[in-house]
Amino acid sequence: MVRIVECSFCGKKINPGSLLLYVRTDGTILRFCSRKCKHNMLYLKRRPQKLKWTNKYIKIKG
Repeated sequence: MVRIVECSFCGKKINPGSLLLYVRTDGTILRFCSRKCKHNMLYLKRRPQKLKWTNKYIKIKG
């Protein structure tokens, strides 16, 4: 069965075979739709609720 998951940063739905996985040392699995999301979360340490292009911002602000 095909499983569609959400991006850990922006909340966008990701089709199977087109996602980036990152596993932290504590065992947390992070799934990203693009390098842009991975870079913003892990290296720039930005919050998705403050960026207008993320779905998480749209859900909060309406």
